[in-house]
Amino acid sequence: MFVVAAMVTPKGISARNRYLLTSLIRSVTGPFTVQEAATTLALPITRTQRFLAYLAERGWLVRVCRGLYAPVPLDAIHPDEWREDPWVIAAKLFGPDYYIGGWTACENWSLTEQIFLDTVVLTTRETRRKEVSIQGFPFLVKHVSESRVFGTNPVWRDQTKVDVSDPSRTLVDILEVPSIGGGLRHVVDIMDRYFKEEYRNDELLVAYVRQVGNRVVFKRLGFLLEVLNVHAPELLRACEDSVSSGVSRLDPGLPNRGPVAWRWNLRVNRTIQLEEEFS
Repeated sequence: MFVVAAMVTPKGISARNRYLLTSLIRSVTGPFTVQEAATTLALPITRTQRFLAYLAERGWLVRVCRGLYAPVPLDAIHPDEWREDPWVIAAKLFGPDYYIGGWTACENWSLTEQIFLDTVVLTTRETRRKEVSIQGFPFLVKHVSESRVFGTNPVWRDQTKVDVSDPSRTLVDILEVPSIGGGLRHVVDIMDRYFKEEYRNDELLVAYVRQVGNRVVFKRLGFLLEVLNVHAPELLRACEDSVSSGVSRLDPGLPNRGPVAWRWNLRVNRTIQLEEEFS
């Protein structure tokens, strides 16, 4: 026996409110703030707040988070349970200087088959917490300077343009901060796939690392190129020429213990399949 769920439609509203709602939806794309709604409708903030709360209560809008609303699709079976796309939420809350990165970007570019629940967002906005939950979606938020927002591609989610780090920029980011790539072991797998895919761009990698300005990335990149036996003589030479003094950790999330790869001034504090011994 099959049970068909009845579609739950939003509750009725007056002609005047329907006109205001229609004007609002036609003027915005995706989630919108109370201020944006007030400007669009030419209403005072307090009245706009009450109006949006009223529409949300009756199932025409959904409250994404404090001060942020989104239209509910008319075909939503349960309007009160409808959720916005987490990428669209990220673009609205953490933009305009932001991008989707880390393991989320890896999933987008098919550089990994692992599924992560959190959406990684890098933004210039100051955030009190690194981990936040919005509409039940977990976000991992990393603060970056304006100079770090580059190397992105636009991706359209419904009618919203979302910026995501391109494959080369993604690799640079997770080599610098392996934790946003799922940890070093996972980063190695991603890097291995990157150099076997059409995304590979050695010159762009070098340019990105230099623009980021963290020469530890060159150490990890050069070391792992040899571990993975990647044929990239010019890229390897660029890494060698950029090795900084001082010994850095291969995995910044682990203690400073283990043998040192002196060629790269890198402490190998994570077990990896190596082709030669270091002391």
